[in-house]
Amino acid sequence: MAEATTVELDAQYRQLREECGLLDRSERGKLAVGGAEAAEYLQGQLTNDVEGLAPGGGCYAALLDRKGHMQGDMRVLRTAADEVWIDTEPEALEAVRRHLEMYKVGRQVEIADLTAERAILSLIGPRSVEVAGTAALPEHACEATSVAGVECRAVGTHDGIDLVAAREDSAPLREALLAAGAAEVSPEAAEVLRIEAGTPRFGAEMSGETMPAEAGIVEAAVDFEKGCYIGQEPVARLHYRGRPNRHLRGLELSAPATPGAALRLGEKEVGRIGSACVSPARGPIGLAVVRREAEPGAELDVGEDGVTARVVDLPFG
Repeated sequence: MAEATTVELDAQYRQLREECGLLDRSERGKLAVGGAEAAEYLQGQLTNDVEGLAPGGGCYAALLDRKGHMQGDMRVLRTAADEVWIDTEPEALEAVRRHLEMYKVGRQVEIADLTAERAILSLIGPRSVEVAGTAALPEHACEATSVAGVECRAVGTHDGIDLVAAREDSAPLREALLAAGAAEVSPEAAEVLRIEAGTPRFGAEMSGETMPAEAGIVEAAVDFEKGCYIGQEPVARLHYRGRPNRHLRGLELSAPATPGAALRLGEKEVGRIGSACVSPARGPIGLAVVRREAEPGAELDVGEDGVTARVVDLPFG
């Protein structure tokens, strides 16, 4: 069974790298923030420049607590002048929704949880735009479109395109995409690409104890020129004056390992594995936020049957 699973994963990996894979990501949390003050409100809550987005634009951002620790990371889309769409990992949805509801008091802002009403179908790979039949879009850019007669919103991603549609339209949309040349892939296959790229995920490498600098997302998620937002001071202080005690690193593993396994440098625990996989191209690899002393080149012991991990810079080279 293990061999069959490996063969199947290899085929899905090639599909994602060379053709077009289809992955249902409808489990992601989805919030629509509407009203005349929606963008202004989010400008004071999120780490990136929301007010600077024109309709059709988007960005990556994080929501922090007052100590600069992450409550969640998210994709932010300016779908209209008076509406902003947010989608986030399922593990972060409740904290993000609760925070935005709490701080909107007195604002012309309404928040709708659309998690159950909208589907997200991700096309991943070099043929994604061809399969969707839409225009190529920069990452985080979005536009209303129709695919095989289904009204949806196309969103550019790093490695393809996402299609956001009503939940009841997801089945016919899926069938149309498969007919156009996409092949369904598993979340495990898509995880291999994420880990290879060195992209952290909330609920794995990132949690409520993580600061953006520790997760290596400052360049993508933080705008240091915008106005104040919750958690700004500790993030700015660390960026300009400090040095993180922990860093996101890649792990080259001597054998497959389990997420959550302890990593030790000598007798000292320096972190835990956030994600791990067996890459068809690179073998067993993983991601972890580890203490500063676990520098690239360091050999770590994994708390599992003699497995070791070599710390490397990201992305995997």
